[in-house]
Amino acid sequence: MTVERFYEDPYLRRCEARVVRHDDAGLVLDASVFYPLGGGQPGDTGALILEDGTRLAIADTRRDRETRAIVHLPAAGAPRLAPGAPVTLELDWERRHRHMRMHTCLHLLSAVIKAGVTGGNLGDRSGRLDFDAAGMELDAEAITAELARLIAADLPVRVRHISGAELAAQPELIRTMAVTPPLHLPDIRLIDIAGADLQPCGGTHVARTGEIGAVRVTRIENKGARNRRVTLGFVEDAA
Repeated sequence: MTVERFYEDPYLRRCEARVVRHDDAGLVLDASVFYPLGGGQPGDTGALILEDGTRLAIADTRRDRETRAIVHLPAAGAPRLAPGAPVTLELDWERRHRHMRMHTCLHLLSAVIKAGVTGGNLGDRSGRLDFDAAGMELDAEAITAELARLIAADLPVRVRHISGAELAAQPELIRTMAVTPPLHLPDIRLIDIAGADLQPCGGTHVARTGEIGAVRVTRIENKGARNRRVTLGFVEDAA
């Protein structure tokens, strides 16, 4: 299995690795700093550097549905690499860091709006959550102000672990209505934003809420009789 360096340290930008296999499905390495698509968070992009200094673009990162291996997808035209070949992975850090900031902010959003989450998505420019919020009045300015308060508090963001059985006994921690964590597993990852939010999540996050920066609610939409979609954006991109 690939050593998942992005879980050991989400701020790690480079790592050394060796090729396990490279076929039509993509490139599997023995270690990676690239987060694979999952949980609404996009897969990482960046570069793979060969021993001779040649740089190959990595266009996406996925997880094999059957083996759960992390598969790096080189850009079109990349040469096939032999098993055992040493490489260096270099993350597109600016893009990843934006994902970390927005992903953490979506956790805060789910704490601010007291309703079940029915869906969501994030990118490096915006993020959204859908809520089962029939009958609720959602005010963009009020939500933006509460998010600003939690971000300014610079709350620590930590990873905790819980067993599936323990999580089943605390169903209030599961915010997503459409997807339930695998409760049969002995170890499930939790993201704990001190005093604000605690829920299962496999994504990457910033270390403190202050790192998120200024955000605002850009849109609130009705998506059916019960669903309300709340979209966030970074204030820095509004200019």
